[in-house]
Amino acid sequence: MVGIAGAIAYIANGTANGSYAQMVAPGHKICVAPMMEWTDRHCRYLHRCLTADALLYTEMVTAEAAIRGDRERLLAFDAFEKPVALQLGGADPTRLAEAAKIGEGFGYDEINLNVGCPSDRVQSGRFGACLMLEPELVADCMAAMREAVSLPVTVKCRIGVDEQDPQTAARRLIALSKAAGVSTFVVHARKAWLSGLSPRENREVPPLDYDLVHALKQENPELTIILNGGIETLDDAARELAHVDGVMIGRAAYQTPAILADVDARFFGGETGDLDAAVRAYLAYVERELARGVPLNAMTKHMLGLFNGRPGARLFRRHLSENATKHGAGIAVLREALQHIHHPHEAAAA
Repeated sequence: MVGIAGAIAYIANGTANGSYAQMVAPGHKICVAPMMEWTDRHCRYLHRCLTADALLYTEMVTAEAAIRGDRERLLAFDAFEKPVALQLGGADPTRLAEAAKIGEGFGYDEINLNVGCPSDRVQSGRFGACLMLEPELVADCMAAMREAVSLPVTVKCRIGVDEQDPQTAARRLIALSKAAGVSTFVVHARKAWLSGLSPRENREVPPLDYDLVHALKQENPELTIILNGGIETLDDAARELAHVDGVMIGRAAYQTPAILADVDARFFGGETGDLDAAVRAYLAYVERELARGVPLNAMTKHMLGLFNGRPGARLFRRHLSENATKHGAGIAVLREALQHIHHPHEAAAA
């Protein structure tokens, strides 16, 4: 695999001509979950500095926003982020097909339909987790998107909602979408409660049912089944890969992103992670984006958990929290923050 050395060489070229991206093949063994207000393009760039091989996902973009909104702001990404999947939200097959076609034009590697988000805002738009109640509609949406694009089209779902029996609900949704030609499913191994629990509680309170997800794979050996929910360490991921095709890591990847530095060596036969090299690569990116007018905090906020557990991490976070949001904050703020970390990076002192 290309690894971090390739990443730094790519950045040094100063262009996003796609040549680096063509060297990386998408796969689902380890994925980083789509997370609203977290996995924006800056977050994904940082994650790609840490792992060349994990599949990254965008925040959810509604079909209507993709069609009618500021596409460059919502959908544009750096080729260095690849492989990267676009997650769409919606429930109208025609509009989703149009949005998928737009996403294909931007160069994404996969289009994913959100059938898992339990927020009130998403429910009011009749999509997300509430679509677990309409598996026939989900299948229609998937069929329309598959017809519109040549990319893989996938589903991210729950095992059920509210009073549904997960043993029935999950199997029916998968069976109908499978009949529509879908071959890859990301299954969050929890039910969602559409009333009574907040979105945060829906990520923590309903019990995990890994056994059901394992059974879904056993019953559908020809499908790619990725397990999501409750994965906190790479040891957790390795354990689950004995039962499913892939693992999707969510909050753990965001809150302690350094775990991604070991993904390539452990799961893809790639290079051993080098956190210093990843930071140097991201520093170069931050400098470039600052020159384009991107506020420093938009990029450094994704780094706050990067050194968790390491001496100086608290001071690093504090320095960024207090200074990166200031008007005109520049690269010096990040370099100063890095000086708090023991064994500071040479790039930070340059």
